[in-house]
Amino acid sequence: MKTLLPVILSGGAGTRLWPASRETHPKQLLSLLGEHTLLQQTALRLQGLAREMPGVTIRSPLVICNDTHRFIVAEQLRQIDVTPERIILEPVGRNTAPAMTLAAQFGNHEVDDPLLLIMPADHVIKDANAFHRAIAAASEMADSSYIVTFGVVPHRAETGYGYIKKARTVNAASGAADIASFVEKPDALTAQDYVSSGDYLWNSGMFLCRASVWLQAISSFQNDIALACEKSIAQGQADMDFFRLGHNVFEACPSNSIDYAVMEPLTRAKPGALKAGVVPLNAGWSDVGSWDSLWEAHTKDADGNAVRGDVYTDKCKNSLILAENRYVAVIGLADTVVVETADAVLVTSRAHAQDVKNIVAALKKGKRTEALTHRKVFRPWGAYEGVDIGNRFQVKRITVNPGASLSLQMHHHRAEHWVVVHGTAQVTRGDEEFLLTENQSTYIPLGVVHRLANPGTIPLEIVEVQSGAYLGEDDIVRFEDNYGRRSAGESIKK
Repeated sequence: MKTLLPVILSGGAGTRLWPASRETHPKQLLSLLGEHTLLQQTALRLQGLAREMPGVTIRSPLVICNDTHRFIVAEQLRQIDVTPERIILEPVGRNTAPAMTLAAQFGNHEVDDPLLLIMPADHVIKDANAFHRAIAAASEMADSSYIVTFGVVPHRAETGYGYIKKARTVNAASGAADIASFVEKPDALTAQDYVSSGDYLWNSGMFLCRASVWLQAISSFQNDIALACEKSIAQGQADMDFFRLGHNVFEACPSNSIDYAVMEPLTRAKPGALKAGVVPLNAGWSDVGSWDSLWEAHTKDADGNAVRGDVYTDKCKNSLILAENRYVAVIGLADTVVVETADAVLVTSRAHAQDVKNIVAALKKGKRTEALTHRKVFRPWGAYEGVDIGNRFQVKRITVNPGASLSLQMHHHRAEHWVVVHGTAQVTRGDEEFLLTENQSTYIPLGVVHRLANPGTIPLEIVEVQSGAYLGEDDIVRFEDNYGRRSAGESIKK
């Protein structure tokens, strides 16, 4: 019996979707379309796949993500009742070829040569049934030593995607074909020629093949990646529900994409046992790579506007307007993007939506935090949000999940005042331990060991007022932590 192991790649940064997407909370962790995040949608997309593939055992997904996102990824999957096969933590990003290699090596440890279904966590697919049919067709090719990619049937001359040129048709019913070549992002005229010819498909970045086939291919074309991944697993270790790769070995691994590392060399190689194939996909796919592509994927009103949040529009057409925190009024704009968050507002024409990455580059050059974090920052125990900051003081709103607790800790440079606004707080302060309920408060002097916990069944919300000479997030010494974080000097709040 065949086994299919879905692999979700959740390592992207999504800089073109700033200010909603930030380095510590990128686009795959956002609810951009519907109630679920893109990561959650990717996992839920597997539901019903077994009906299209009788006789195939479908495992829980293997997730590969950045170490800094580990608790958010785990929590988002828990919220939709998905228990991953494993969450592999990359200490640094090394692109998709090493990630797929890790998946193949892990997959062979778990089962005998599974089919690997590689899915980026930040894509949108509106027709899951059509996707399932394409997976079934790709699995048939994979049985003949193909590495199969899914080529999206183009409906416009798009210059933002790479293209795949089809060769010999392998299966007339599914449209599965050999790949003649991969083509870089074309100019507008060339893109129109591609679409008109019917011989080209958009490159989706999704793949399916046997684990053994991928390992043979990566060893043939990029053996340094194969060896680095193997060593990083050997030097890694389990950490709760996660697997941490050997840091130094993986950091030294070459960074390369699946396309450049294997697929393109495979199309140029002499005919052999390994082959590159493509299955057409017509399922409402988008990589949501820019605000313009999100506008296209979004539900629109009669004037072509995609609107979310507390928004007023008048005489606007074909615009994307998203409000997270405030009332946003837009009058007389066309083909425009307006995105409001707690600490930044973006206004751009849709035609220049790809240039948002330049803002992120400028923010990083200026060492501004808006490139990295939102005002609301998620932690394994809940979240905190900056409310106000001034000379020698800072105010934050802290939410602690039911049953969760912050680390047992101490600060050298600041004192803290806590006021409970919702729920019940269990407070450790030095040798004391006591409960606080709504409207009650306490004071944590500088240098006193303390901990905040939520013993209740509803979220705990407190307002924290910090005061002192230094209020940086690295002023923390941890003595105990339920989440295995380092004891001191870590730039993580609480």
